[in-house]
Amino acid sequence: METIVAIEEKIMSNVTFKTDECKGCELCVNACPKGIIKLGENIINARGFRPAGVTNMEDCIGCAFCALMCPDVVIDVEK
Repeated sequence: METIVAIEEKIMSNVTFKTDECKGCELCVNACPKGIIKLGENIINARGFRPAGVTNMEDCIGCAFCALMCPDVVIDVEK
């Protein structure tokens, strides 16, 4: 009897934020189904806002909902 083992390969996504242009509106925070986008607690950008960022890239599923919701187009999602 043969045993077939399925190996699930996790596709790693890379999400980058143009932090100097982010106005901290939190639309991406609310759009993320995994809840891994947060506003920076100790970071203030050149515009005087707390920019958003990913807290745990390994949990990102690459859905790009965050990038779609961003009104300033400061988020890039690569798979």
